[in-house]
Amino acid sequence: MTQNAFLQDLAMLMAVAGFVSVLFTRLKWPKVIGYILAGVLLSSHLWGFSFLADEGSVQTIAQLGIIFLMFTMGLEFSTSDMRRIKDVTFPTALLDTAVMTWLGYTFGRLVCGWDTVPSIFLGVAICDSSTTLLAKIIAEMNWSRRPFVKYVIGTSVCEDIVCVGLIALVTGVAQGHGMSLGAAGMSLGGLLIFSFAVIVFGLVLVPRLLSSVASHGDNETLLLTVLGCCFLVTYVAFKLDYSLALGAFLVGVLGSSSDVRRRLHQMVEPLKSMFAAVFFVSIGLLVNPFVCWQNIGLILLLSALVMAGKGINCFAGGLATGESLKTSVQMGMGLAQIGEFAYMVALLYLTLTGDADRPMYQVVVGVSLLTTLLNPVMLRASDPLGDWVEKRCPAGLRAKLTAYGDFLARYRQSLGAVAENRRRVRGMIMKLALVAALEFAIALAFGILNEQDWSSFSAWFNEHKQIVLYLLQNLFLAAFFAPIFFLAQGLARTVATIVLDGRKDTRFALAVRGAVRFVVLGIVLGLFFLEAVMINVNLMPANSWLRGGVGVGIVAVAALGWKFFLRTGRRAYARLQDALNANGQEAPGEDNVLTLPGERVGRQTIAVNSPAVGETVVSLNVRQKTGVNVVAVERGGVRVANFGPSFVFGPGDVLVVTGDAAQQKALRDLVKEPS
Repeated sequence: MTQNAFLQDLAMLMAVAGFVSVLFTRLKWPKVIGYILAGVLLSSHLWGFSFLADEGSVQTIAQLGIIFLMFTMGLEFSTSDMRRIKDVTFPTALLDTAVMTWLGYTFGRLVCGWDTVPSIFLGVAICDSSTTLLAKIIAEMNWSRRPFVKYVIGTSVCEDIVCVGLIALVTGVAQGHGMSLGAAGMSLGGLLIFSFAVIVFGLVLVPRLLSSVASHGDNETLLLTVLGCCFLVTYVAFKLDYSLALGAFLVGVLGSSSDVRRRLHQMVEPLKSMFAAVFFVSIGLLVNPFVCWQNIGLILLLSALVMAGKGINCFAGGLATGESLKTSVQMGMGLAQIGEFAYMVALLYLTLTGDADRPMYQVVVGVSLLTTLLNPVMLRASDPLGDWVEKRCPAGLRAKLTAYGDFLARYRQSLGAVAENRRRVRGMIMKLALVAALEFAIALAFGILNEQDWSSFSAWFNEHKQIVLYLLQNLFLAAFFAPIFFLAQGLARTVATIVLDGRKDTRFALAVRGAVRFVVLGIVLGLFFLEAVMINVNLMPANSWLRGGVGVGIVAVAALGWKFFLRTGRRAYARLQDALNANGQEAPGEDNVLTLPGERVGRQTIAVNSPAVGETVVSLNVRQKTGVNVVAVERGGVRVANFGPSFVFGPGDVLVVTGDAAQQKALRDLVKEPS
């Protein structure tokens, strides 16, 4: 790849992308289709020669498109928004991805007669609906305030997250790690440890770093800082044989938890648009129209399988989570397509295996193009079809579905009312699991460093690297003692409270509570001690005198610097807590709320004698009566985003909502003081 060829191809691609963008905007068609068709027209498959000097250079630029696409997707991810609709989106996404992956694998094996690896890639390629495509089509149709929209967008985002993990797993399969249970377990374990390490360390460091840099008001420095973090983590993911998409997505999620999320999105958006256009053009460059035509039967059959399979899965997921018939129909028809992830998976397969003879890539791209073209038609048809299904549904069945939805709402409300301590226990166990994963990640990092040859850096260090790394590893582990102890203490207290819930504080009850606290604290600390022993086995010096000397050194450093380690651990834990709770409580003056196109954020104060006083969001039936989404409640100067279905409204509470003008007027009428 020469410099002249690179610049010539980049100039050609940007000129074509600009023309296609204008043309398809006027036609009101998805620009993604135009970019891919432009790539087909520029490729050597169609004309026998290429309009580009070096098509290989385009594939290199396309990798940047993947990084920016995944980074901005992570940047748009909001944990607080997803929590509000998690009861619908998570189960639906898991059902759809699992069934479609199995259907794609089965189709590849039985219908196409392919081997295991291409069949697995086919299953992963057709399991995820396109978030970008859905958002653009819904915005162009002005349907953003429809009740089903938040569910199709949320489900698609959840599928994106699952697909990122699947891409990392199938990358290991394609690189020859095999499909055995042990290999899959090792791959998944390594993936989880890497993800946990990036997220936890990132939550402690990245939002604080970005906020500090942003306080100087220099957009250039802020952009270079976040891109530096993005490419650093992407490089580490690449060196560990994980997908580039995984590293970029994780850093995007970290950026979304910072105070400068919107500012970052505005700065990165032009770069994403530029390199994403090149990425989609590169997809078209690899399409062979003649091979697609030869496999038109497979493409049509797989397209029908995708639309029928995803439609039925998401329809069933909507009904199973208590949504209405019409909403479930619209969810099924809206998500019956595949998009950018299918291109990524197909391109990844071609890059890793070099299997140009098998038409898997051509079939996946053909199916994606066909389902993308049909998706706007299906979305428009979902509204009248949903009404028709509701009208034709037998009254008895409709009554049972309504009763089932009411039962689920009451059940979720009861869980929110009585399970606070249990949620705290789950939260602390999850944090302890994160700390354990971080310790394993540190051990993995030091193990990799120990395997390197450092003689060019320092002959002395290369000779004594095991001892030095063993000492440093244990100093890192010592810094974790404070958050582990605090979490273990909190878990012990909460478990003791649950065991004797509702009992009077008699002498016997206090003794039992103390015993439970002691046992739980001992179990947790014992497990972490066992983990530390397991971690140290690999780096522990073979010489017993050296082990003893290093042990004495660790004890001496810990004895002299225990205050430093305690402060460091507390500070890191406090920062992690702040990052995890960033979406939970915000300043009341900041409207950091994700809104769909056409919506706006509004506030409505509950009057003293309002009928809403003493009610919950479920008992008041706010969504069905007004159409607004209550995204937060401001009480006493504090914004509570994760208020849950059992949160009781009080006089003076300010409801932060999203919706159009008519919906917000209906809310004012609902909560105003009776005349």
